[in-house]
Amino acid sequence: MTIATIALGLVGLGFVVFVHELGHFAMARLVGVDVEEFSIGWGPRLVSRRLGKTSYRLSVLPIGGYCRMKGEDSFKKAVDEGLDEFPREPGSYFGAAPLKRILIALGGPMANVILAFVIYAAVAGAGYETRSWENRIVLAGDIDGRSYPADRAGLASGDRIVAIGGEPVSSFSDIQEAIALSARKPMPLTVDRGGRPLSLVVEPELDADSGAGRVGVYPWIEPVVETVSPDGAAALAGLRPGDRILAVNGEAVTHAVAISARLEAERPAKVRVEYDRGGAIAETTVVPAYSEDRGADLGVVWKSTVTEVKAESLGQAVAMGADETASTVSATYRGIASLFMGVNLLQAVSGPARITWMVGTVAKSGLTDGAAGGFSTVFSFLAILSIGLFAMNLLPIPLLDGGSIVLFIVELVRRKAPKVKTVLRYQTIGLVAVAALFLLSTIGDVLFFSGR
Repeated sequence: MTIATIALGLVGLGFVVFVHELGHFAMARLVGVDVEEFSIGWGPRLVSRRLGKTSYRLSVLPIGGYCRMKGEDSFKKAVDEGLDEFPREPGSYFGAAPLKRILIALGGPMANVILAFVIYAAVAGAGYETRSWENRIVLAGDIDGRSYPADRAGLASGDRIVAIGGEPVSSFSDIQEAIALSARKPMPLTVDRGGRPLSLVVEPELDADSGAGRVGVYPWIEPVVETVSPDGAAALAGLRPGDRILAVNGEAVTHAVAISARLEAERPAKVRVEYDRGGAIAETTVVPAYSEDRGADLGVVWKSTVTEVKAESLGQAVAMGADETASTVSATYRGIASLFMGVNLLQAVSGPARITWMVGTVAKSGLTDGAAGGFSTVFSFLAILSIGLFAMNLLPIPLLDGGSIVLFIVELVRRKAPKVKTVLRYQTIGLVAVAALFLLSTIGDVLFFSGR
């Protein structure tokens, strides 16, 4: 994890957290609760200025921020002094009506949703490119000989999946997304097999490491070279963009997956590659590179399909932003639900270190890719992260916004504030749950960065 990756990750994660705290701040001011301090960042104060009842400050660490409302320390004071009820001063957090406190608790998560919507709408308005492969598949079972849901459903290598659940799909990315969100749920497919339509049903199995569904298919990637790494094996062998690989060591290949599988299985020191360049057939010798995490590497990128997505009007951009926000919220809660389906929590749950690394990696990669496409990737990832923060905070766990909302709803229904001891027990349960989650995610992060 480089310094640049860490810095970019902290800035991205900090921005999303800052927006969350800004939501709490705005809602508190709206309902009449005094905010004593609002800080951008954490740690020692750099500069501060008081405006009205609020001290605004800029702190050293650019990691989010915080919003401290009047009376938020009433809980500690009540516990320390053995009080039965919270002190309820005018203008304080606990002095506000339950409905107002519910709105304040909702303010942070809703700010994250609004941020995601704005990002998605802006990205749709600016336009972006997506890269994927066609909606044609290769069965993983044909490569490794194992049985997968795709085999049992009757799919075959070379099939085109043209619709899932009645919704048309045009790329392998569409297929991946639908499968990932449908673990253990039957998926009706419309398949084109050599011009003949078929109706099949496949039930994705659960990938215990990621919590996503999988059926055992690869994309059918035509073995046409799009780009060549300047210092890679293919470049040294004389291969160029546009070349189509026809055979490896004398055996014909029809898709790129077959090339990778053959190299991985045999791990030859060098291979004879027959290729077509503009109608002329030629042959060369390639010396592949091998690594534990990436497998066989020829130093090429296979040709993919590029689709440009751009809203034609402001109204369409808003509609696309709303659709994407709703889809991401739905996918996030499905992902949370998968944690209770028997997944490997050490793999599936990311802690602060891994999240920072992911944000930084995406930002660094996006900024390297160029202005338009790179920035759309970075901001779209921040939108996903922002919705993740929204979804997690609304879980009914004490210490989180969702847990506070549950407490305030009970108070609203009963028309009576809970005793301090009751709230203390409730918060203790939350503290244990959050601590356990933090410990679990930290162990997972350690295993992740140690390569295990």
